Amino acid sequence: PGSHDDVAALLAWAGTERVAVVPFGGGTAVTGGLVADPASAGLTGVVSLDLGRMRRLLALDPVSSTATLEPGLRGPEAEALLAQHGLMLGHFPQSFEFATIGGFAATRSSGQSSAGYGRFDAMVVALRVATPAGDVRLGASPANASGPDLRELFLGSEGAFGVITEVTVRVRPLPEVKDYEGWRWASFADGADAMRQLAQADLLPTVLRLSDENETAINLADPEGIGGEGNAGCLMIVGYEGTPAAVAAKKAAVTGALTALGGTALGAEPGQSWASGRFNAPYLRDSLLDNGVLVETLETVTFWSNRENLYTRVKAALEAALPGAMVLCHVSHVYATGCSLYFTVAAPGGEDPLAAWLPAKAAACEAIVAAGASITHHHAVGTDHKPYLTAEIGEVGARVLHAVKDAVDPVGILNPGVLIP
Repeated sequence: PGSHDDVAALLAWAGTERVAVVPFGGGTAVTGGLVADPASAGLTGVVSLDLGRMRRLLALDPVSSTATLEPGLRGPEAEALLAQHGLMLGHFPQSFEFATIGGFAATRSSGQSSAGYGRFDAMVVALRVATPAGDVRLGASPANASGPDLRELFLGSEGAFGVITEVTVRVRPLPEVKDYEGWRWASFADGADAMRQLAQADLLPTVLRLSDENETAINLADPEGIGGEGNAGCLMIVGYEGTPAAVAAKKAAVTGALTALGGTALGAEPGQSWASGRFNAPYLRDSLLDNGVLVETLETVTFWSNRENLYTRVKAALEAALPGAMVLCHVSHVYATGCSLYFTVAAPGGEDPLAAWLPAKAAACEAIVAAGASITHHHAVGTDHKPYLTAEIGEVGARVLHAVKDAVDPVGILNPGVLIP
């Protein structure tokens, strides 16, 4: 399709012919969000709805600092269009090179600069959605009290409630300065507590990430430890973006706080190294898989008071399910009330690495549920996490999702088998 009307016409045809429709953006989904099950809805086939022709900047409102983008724009394309006007979105997930604006919205994506710029769903101010039941336009104002915010029904809906055809987002000026640096912490717990105190003091920089001891050792490959002289510990990446004055002020305040909390400044080299290789991990994973090493990831999110419990449970579950595995973790996104934990697992692949991974992922998911955390922070539900969703949102919550599905997609053609418990 090349327009909203094309999408609407396709949905009308698919409803009449009882054919499943799977919206497709960049193909970077990692939880089975593109694996429709037409048989579950009694449908006769599947159409992949490729949004690659819908990649325009439709409108720009510099006074309100908003831009309206089509869903097929990949991350770099969207940033390039905005940069022509001296603006940016500032959303940089690891899938940035290939993922799309529509995919960011449909999965509640979270980028590496979320400490400063927020999650993608927080950037969205308006949506246009094509559903089998008709056109939906949401977001007439930056905020309102007109009942529940229905934008939230489609943000994170993974193509099960409609096809997002326009996304209006908050934009901001391109930063004049980018300054990334490293900090050392004696332990993962110490570093995480420092992150908590920054967030609760409203002192978050643009980028804030913390690797545990294993991830620090692997990523740095530094036998002397970060900071030299045999120091063990954990690496924190701190980044500042903005005007020279704003960066200088925030850096001074954050530096003072981290120093008082026991951190050791490592200078610019670790930060620059991270920035230059921030999108490389998926390529490395494929190379390792080709050489017999199983490498996979999963993520979750919880409140600060539950962080250590969640970390310990998930790590233990993965190590028990995959003997000989190395489990790495980092805090990837922070809030005043909690944080996201992102786990990377490396283990011998054997002849069938998928057969080894699936029970390990299930064990980790069960540990997440048992710890009272969320089954996903930004990878979305798809089919992989669907068995655990009801435990998180409750039976009534699951019925609400079914009711919304019935209202906007009565035949059930949109991405059947995904998201809805």
